[in-house]
Amino acid sequence: MSQNIRTYPGLRPLSLLFFLWLYLPIGVVVFYSFNDNRLVSVWTGFSTKWYAAALENEALMGALEISLTVALISTLCATLIALLAAIVLTRATDMKFRRVSETVVNLPLLLPEIVLAVAVLILFSQIGLTNGLLKLVLAHTAFCTPFAFLPIRARLQGMSLDFEEAARDLYAAPFTAFRLVTLPMILPGVFAGAMTAFAMSMDDFITSNLLNSGGATTLPVYIFSLIRQGTTPELNAISTLLIAASLLLATLVLILNARAMRSS
Repeated sequence: MSQNIRTYPGLRPLSLLFFLWLYLPIGVVVFYSFNDNRLVSVWTGFSTKWYAAALENEALMGALEISLTVALISTLCATLIALLAAIVLTRATDMKFRRVSETVVNLPLLLPEIVLAVAVLILFSQIGLTNGLLKLVLAHTAFCTPFAFLPIRARLQGMSLDFEEAARDLYAAPFTAFRLVTLPMILPGVFAGAMTAFAMSMDDFITSNLLNSGGATTLPVYIFSLIRQGTTPELNAISTLLIAASLLLATLVLILNARAMRSS
């Protein structure tokens, strides 16, 4: 006889303690971002001036612009590569080395990020690539591709082939069948994969820090440089804005995944 886990004694207090331990530091950062005092730990009153100071910081806005540029370009490239790989690996079931190819696509998930970052750094050094923005885009594309691949592949695996076969029976060309039938049906998975890749690119620090060069400083690297000088309410304001943006992206991904599950 199965027993409801919610009836276990002490589960609710333990769950509450767990979530407090997990989210209380984030709550403290958000709370002190509205502190009027420059000393982070001394509350003197409510103020939003640090948000204004953060938005008026030219170095911060420059780092944010670099992060958004890298994230947008790498997300487009990673999603396109992931989409093509997912179509091949889910439809060509008799392809040679199919499992090996799937492992190669997912390899950045299996390796520690520092290993991938050092490997990319050595490669760029060997080929003489010096453009900081291009290095970040290429590295982030390689890093984000498996994050976009997994939701797209899951959506393709849950999609019946009958729809594509019906389109082909009506004399639709392969690309026309994909554009008018397959793509609209897997679009939630594609968008979820793209949003996941975008969030991972915006959040990446290790690769961005190793490949950091003049004029290509991303937001996480800039925030790290601020932390080395000491925590300020302005840094808390920046962190709060990032938390809000991450929550928005995560909510969009969850909504799209839920809709995809209901329609499958």
